[in-house]
Amino acid sequence: MRLKALALVGLLVAPLLLATTAVRAETVSLAVAANFADAAKAIGEAFKAKTGNDVTISSGATGALYTQTSQGAPFEVFLAADSKTPKKAITEQHAVDGTDFTYAVGKLVLFSADPALVKDGDTLKTGTFQKIAIADPKTAPYGAAAIEAMKKLGVYDALEPKLVTGTSIAQAYQFVDSKNAELGFVALSQAIKRTDGSRWLVDQADYTPITQDAVLLNPGKDSAAAKAFLDFLKSDDGVKVIKSFGYDVGK
Repeated sequence: MRLKALALVGLLVAPLLLATTAVRAETVSLAVAANFADAAKAIGEAFKAKTGNDVTISSGATGALYTQTSQGAPFEVFLAADSKTPKKAITEQHAVDGTDFTYAVGKLVLFSADPALVKDGDTLKTGTFQKIAIADPKTAPYGAAAIEAMKKLGVYDALEPKLVTGTSIAQAYQFVDSKNAELGFVALSQAIKRTDGSRWLVDQADYTPITQDAVLLNPGKDSAAAKAFLDFLKSDDGVKVIKSFGYDVGK
């Protein structure tokens, strides 16, 4: 009888333990700059495997994501494509002071789906293409970096009539990937896993460093899972994923 009683207790307690575990698992809402979307997905999977907590990702241009944040979007963590926007979020009281840090340093590449088109920087001077894609420089730091690089290389005035502007670096990449633009300036992270096409890594001295900062937003200030995600981003496991997508990491 005693063994039967213990077995019955076990059957009753086990579901309660499972329910408690399920309740403790949380979902972290991320606002992620478009260039980092694939890396964020990979990091989210690793984070879930380690902690049981899930993540949801909303990606887009940094400026557009900030507008949503300032208008009350319930994002808990912001992974921006620059450092000034997270600082602005803190100044304007949309984020928690002291939680911002550099999680990645982005790199700009000139990419084409055509394996023979992009050789090096001189490709921009040949003029044997009709359209070159960039992200909107007003809202996307990679777009601003592309303009800066073209001016530094002395080709901006000649190329300006050929520019096709995407709302984000993701759309700029889509223009190139679909061949609606023969080539374009995209994030290295978007092209690094590809074995086709052609690319040229733009000299980082030709544009202001794309220092990408993360910050804890106000909706996540009391979330243990959101804070744990930011810690995971800085961990050896997180850094390993970040580097695998071609980024440098902040010191």
